Amino acid sequence: MQEYREKERDKEWLDYRKGREVKTGLGGRWGRWATTLRGHWDIFKRNRLGLFGLVLLIIFAAMALTSYIPPLIDTMYDPMTGVDPDILWTQGPTKAHWLGTDFIGRDILSQLLVGARIAFLVGITAAFMAVAIGTSVGLISGYLGKRVDMVLMRVADIVMVLPGLLLILILSAVIGKLSVWNLVIIIGLLRWASVARVIRSQTLSLRERPYVQAAIISGASKGRIIFRHIGPNVLPLSFLYMTFGVTTAILVEAALAFLGFGDPGTVSWGMMLQWVWKTGNMFRAPYWLLPPGICISLITLSFYLIGRALDEVINPRLRQR
Repeated sequence: MQEYREKERDKEWLDYRKGREVKTGLGGRWGRWATTLRGHWDIFKRNRLGLFGLVLLIIFAAMALTSYIPPLIDTMYDPMTGVDPDILWTQGPTKAHWLGTDFIGRDILSQLLVGARIAFLVGITAAFMAVAIGTSVGLISGYLGKRVDMVLMRVADIVMVLPGLLLILILSAVIGKLSVWNLVIIIGLLRWASVARVIRSQTLSLRERPYVQAAIISGASKGRIIFRHIGPNVLPLSFLYMTFGVTTAILVEAALAFLGFGDPGTVSWGMMLQWVWKTGNMFRAPYWLLPPGICISLITLSFYLIGRALDEVINPRLRQR
């Protein structure tokens, strides 16, 4: 009965794809890609939580893009060096400063917008680096097997058991203040192991598929088989884990900045929280404390919801439930 249902679902999906190919008017590889993307989008948009996460992400992306505008309006809106000459201490929302100012008269809204840009920079680049390394290691390990598999998986095991946040704190104490790019590299090098294990298990299944065996018989090299035939089939899974990795990177950066180990020359949401705490305004200036905290929570929630929706796109069994 289960096999019959799976065949029926495959038949429905094939008919759906054929219909989409006729509507799009595209043929060949581009037509198949367009059909697949349309099909995935139709599945994704049925998930209301996923759409809510996508709306939140668009809002934060707009914040990151508009972060360049306030300093062009007036130099006092520069998030790091701009100071309102009429304000000597933190002040609540006004017409000139919609979210108020910090302890030296800098505009909180400008800092919040720049914080969105830093969150995207750290989150996406660190997650992309981790997923790129993990996917490559998982593909090579799963396809080649034997000693290569054993060595790569033992290295992954060692990386997985390392206490990431503690190691970053130690490196920060030894090296000094970590810049944003140093933090991106460290997070990427510490977060690839779990992705590699998942991609490896998927590769072990894919390497036995008929199209891979046909490529072997036709004389294709191992590199071509790994990255040309198997690689594209694991990319959706890699992208799924990238959405979850973004949330981890953003939270790690915010935690380090709040603890005083971030880049003092960069305005981020975690750095804003540290300034609130160090100046003793944690309970006296909610207009300064709440915006960065709420933004950190919402942007991580948006990536998580998008990741759960993508999980349904990739895994048909979740759609049945």
